[in-house]
Amino acid sequence: QVQLVESGGGLVQAGGSLRLSCAASGRTFSSYTMGWFRQAPGKEREFVATITWSSDNTYYVDSVKGRFTISRDNAKNTVYLQMNSLKPEDTAVYYCAASSRMYLRSKQYDYDYWGQGTQVTVSS
Repeated sequence: QVQLVESGGGLVQAGGSLRLSCAASGRTFSSYTMGWFRQAPGKEREFVATITWSSDNTYYVDSVKGRFTISRDNAKNTVYLQMNSLKPEDTAVYYCAASSRMYLRSKQYDYDYWGQGTQVTVSS
């Protein structure tokens, strides 16, 4: 069982930055592929970024490439999402998720555990 708690969301102006954190419980965190998803008002939840257990591979949705960076610290059981050059269209509730499956995962059904989400609002 893995429990995930996100933090770091808030209100920021367009062009600004935020760093989201996701703290995980459980001894097997380091073996999980981790991902970030987001859900904007009135829209379906969508994939944002994913990282393998060893951090040797990452993958992003095209809309955030070059602006967002996913990373993890297995010693701290934490995964991060550094978000730079934020745009109003990045406004959403951001969720972290853990997958027991190997390799990069961009599909929601591949993830076993989810956090409660943290709100990110980008003003224009």
